[in-house]
Amino acid sequence: MADAHFEVGDEVEVTSPIHNMRGTTFPAKIVAKSRTKSKFKVEYNRAKARIDRKIGAGHKGGDAALREEVDAVLLRPPPPRESDYRFKLGDVVDAFFCGGWWEGVVVTDILVDNNTFGVYFRFAKEKFEFEPEELRLHREWVKGSWIPPLQQGDVSDAKEPKIPTKEELIEGTAVEVCTDEDGFQGAWFAANVVKVMEKDKFLVRYKAIKTDDNRELLTEEVDSKQVRPRPPKVVVAGSFSLTEEVDAFYNDGWWEGVIRKVLHGRRYKVYFKGTDDELLLQHSDLRPRQDWIDRTWVMASQFVQNETVEFLRAVLLARKGNVNPLQAFYLMPLLWY
Repeated sequence: MADAHFEVGDEVEVTSPIHNMRGTTFPAKIVAKSRTKSKFKVEYNRAKARIDRKIGAGHKGGDAALREEVDAVLLRPPPPRESDYRFKLGDVVDAFFCGGWWEGVVVTDILVDNNTFGVYFRFAKEKFEFEPEELRLHREWVKGSWIPPLQQGDVSDAKEPKIPTKEELIEGTAVEVCTDEDGFQGAWFAANVVKVMEKDKFLVRYKAIKTDDNRELLTEEVDSKQVRPRPPKVVVAGSFSLTEEVDAFYNDGWWEGVIRKVLHGRRYKVYFKGTDDELLLQHSDLRPRQDWIDRTWVMASQFVQNETVEFLRAVLLARKGNVNPLQAFYLMPLLWY
């Protein structure tokens, strides 16, 4: 990887030195040279760390792009991508989520109903679905060359999959919609944008909620404040932790809850503040909580080996603006564009 000549301003990918994250790369930009020739300072494209800024006599919370010095051997140029490549079973691929490219293997062919491939991740020992534009063939950068080599005339410039913002919600966009109705506080329901209306409103059609006569899917006009893009996929290695904030799939929607008790067999008791209910749920019914704030995804919490002590330590480091973002993926709250 050190064979490439890098300069300030270059777009790069930073490979993870962590053993169980082998094959993971994070898009970044070189912002400065280090005093030592073997290192560069980079700014990660998709991650922001929460820090405290002292303003006047008080403190005000703020967000700063994650920066750190990294060894040159961990840098590589962004790989070009094939145009119109048809993924197939057994392909070793990189899947883009949570601000980075993660190595996996295609284990199920494309599904006609939702146009996704099944990708298995060894570190998580689970399979997840991805759309074709979220995948690329996995390649290693060795002595200035890509292995396996790229085919001439069949490549395009490397681009990261784009996560839509509210301004980019157009007809057909997959979204989630919330409501303030009694009994539904803290719930998000999958829908598609049917039409972009005037005055910050959308006409949406729900994917599971039907009309009162149960004959067709419900279509209604909603305010833009009630709509957000579909959250990016998050792979959970291991189990959720006590007091961790999660979304639980129940009654055709994702409900915001908190892990109240961790049980054997990857089962959990989850408390829902919005309805003051508690349910017994399986691991497969849950996903990590993500909030859409100022067109930015805020990850509620992620852990390494679910150790609360390590989590608290990482939060303290982040507040000082001194944290390794490659470890922060597991250790601390992050803002993902």
